[in-house]
Amino acid sequence: MATLSPPRRRVRPAVRNALLGWSFILPNFVGFGLLTLVPVVTLFYYAFTDWNIFGVAEWVGVANFEQMWHDDSFWTALWNTVVYTVFHIPLTMGAALGLALLLNRRLRGVAFFRTVAFFPYITSIVAIAQVWNMLFSPEFGPVNALLRALGVEHPPGWTVSSDWSMPAVIIVGTWREMGYYMLIFLAGLQTVPTQLYEAARIDGANAWQRFRAVTVPGLRPTTFFVTVMLTIGSFKVFDLILLLTNGGPGQSTLVLSQYIWQKGFGENQFGYASAISVVLFAICLLITAVQFAVNKRRAS
Repeated sequence: MATLSPPRRRVRPAVRNALLGWSFILPNFVGFGLLTLVPVVTLFYYAFTDWNIFGVAEWVGVANFEQMWHDDSFWTALWNTVVYTVFHIPLTMGAALGLALLLNRRLRGVAFFRTVAFFPYITSIVAIAQVWNMLFSPEFGPVNALLRALGVEHPPGWTVSSDWSMPAVIIVGTWREMGYYMLIFLAGLQTVPTQLYEAARIDGANAWQRFRAVTVPGLRPTTFFVTVMLTIGSFKVFDLILLLTNGGPGQSTLVLSQYIWQKGFGENQFGYASAISVVLFAICLLITAVQFAVNKRRAS
């Protein structure tokens, strides 16, 4: 007599869906753990050690932070980072919002102009730095040629001048990133109900009043997101300055990210570089927390 095989247990749909979902997100979690979480945790440990990548890290406690307190180059880099952030954020937000408002209309070729505005963000940073260095050339650059044509007898030295190198970097940084944040503002403008604009027109509001009463409140979540992202990105600026001015002339454009790179990969002071990285992380975390608290208070 043939024996009947036991019935196969069917996996419940909820369990199957959960396993399917985990199979999609598990590689991302593994990658985050190995490439981000573990290095960050290790960074906090090495910040309290003296390590030059060779041999065993020697525990030194807070010696790296004491050295940082008396390091003039660190304070110069911190000041330059703050200056870049203070000017870069409002200029980029203003340019991005202006482009978004201009290109949020049914115009012929609007898709082309949106692409042109976004293109600098995806262009090679090496090419951008090379082109802008030629544009800012004190003797042969078209920027100074235009200024001379307008009557400026002694135009700025831009990237070769300690007084004008930071403004040059801010200009290039704003030009490069405004297209990306323009798209974010465009997406935010799409969520503002058109009925509010129609009601404002019926009430006799002009363009500026409609912008203040309808557009600005409607873009508040988008503006908050852009502000947070711009703040973090500005404090972490590295590649643009490294390729455009290399922190010079002198230390006029030296920022924290580049100083970390110099100490770590240039001088093999990985313990000290880790300590500076912890300070930079703490600054970004503190400013972001303040921004969230202010936004929550305004929303309530």
